[in-house]
Amino acid sequence: MKAIMIIYNQAHTEKVEYMLDKLAIKGYSLWENVQGRGSVKGVPHLGTHAWPEINKSVLTIVEDELVDSVLDIVKKIDSVNDEVGIRAFVWDVLKMV
Repeated sequence: MKAIMIIYNQAHTEKVEYMLDKLAIKGYSLWENVQGRGSVKGVPHLGTHAWPEINKSVLTIVEDELVDSVLDIVKKIDSVNDEVGIRAFVWDVLKMV
C-alpha cells in the first residue's frame, strides 16, 4: 500500500475529483484552504489580497499498482498549465488498522 498526497491549486478541483472517480479511488481525506508556496515556480498561494490563490490537498491510500496511474494523470494535469500548480508525493504505508 502507498500513501499519495496531492497538493493542488483549487482551479484543478474538478480534474482531481474526476481522476479519483476514473481510477475508482473511493477513500481519501481532503483539506481545503491549504496555504503554501511551491518549490518549482515559487508563487505563494496564501488566500490574501496580495496572493489570492489557494490550494487544496488530498491524501489517499492505494494499492501499489495504482501509483503510476495517479502520477501520470497528475503530470498531465500539470502539463496543461504548469503555472497553476499540482504536485503529488508518495510514501510507503507500513501498517494500518
